[in-house]
Amino acid sequence: MDALLTYRGRSVTGDEVSFLRSLIAAHPKASRRRLSLEVCSAWGWTQPNGAPRDVVCRGLLLALARAGHIELPPPRSRCLQPWIRRTPTLPAGVDRTPIAASLAALGPVEIRQVRRTSDEPLFGGLIQEHHYLGYVQPVGEHLKFMAFAGGRPVACLAWSSAPRHLGPRDRFIGWSPETRRANIRFVAYNSRYLILPWVQVPHLASHLLGRMARMLPSEWERVSGHPVYLLETFVHAERYRGTCYRAANWTVVGRTTGRGKADRDHRGPNRPVKDVLCYPLVRDFRERLSRMP
Repeated sequence: MDALLTYRGRSVTGDEVSFLRSLIAAHPKASRRRLSLEVCSAWGWTQPNGAPRDVVCRGLLLALARAGHIELPPPRSRCLQPWIRRTPTLPAGVDRTPIAASLAALGPVEIRQVRRTSDEPLFGGLIQEHHYLGYVQPVGEHLKFMAFAGGRPVACLAWSSAPRHLGPRDRFIGWSPETRRANIRFVAYNSRYLILPWVQVPHLASHLLGRMARMLPSEWERVSGHPVYLLETFVHAERYRGTCYRAANWTVVGRTTGRGKADRDHRGPNRPVKDVLCYPLVRDFRERLSRMP
């Protein structure tokens, strides 16, 4: 049966729309979140770590409602995803005393995963205040790391699920559309990297990237329940050269076209052009990423 709608790789047929209508009718007092959890359970729609794909499912239900295929109950809150609009604030008392030293003189640097810890608000506040892109709460699989020297934060790194379509990366891997859809979860995207502005330590940025490449795979598998074989990131071509990534042996695999999801008429770039850089975590990454489950 032909799909009535496709959302984030999930196609919905007429029979499934009928099922959804019956499910909504059977739970007239249920919230949208409760309905999405029921759908995830019925369809076996889970993340690799076993958690339901609740947020993605809610997005699918909303897309179906907007297309007129189903009718959802009114939202219980003013925003379906309130955390996306929330702007983190930097906690008071952050020590901004300049740090100017060599990497050796800086002393031991500790890297901690801070998602769902007491340091997560500090992470969000630092990114919001000092990263040129600001803070956006990731949806889906993601991790947040902070580096500390002498008990003081010196850097923040955010990692999340990789974009589904990325031409330079896809050509670098050489996978087919089918294997890309099946294996995109094995690629981690460095969405934010911040060395705090009062920290002036040569080679610190590339040093942290090297350490991240060694510790991220085990942490990702612990939290998400599956490995990652390739790291990727974007570098704003007009702002930066990506020197720290190049020094850490990341490979420039191409540039984006500057056309994102808003480019519906193909009239040209609608966002900044960025260099795409990748870092393989295993030697046979192409074989692993091109293998059908």
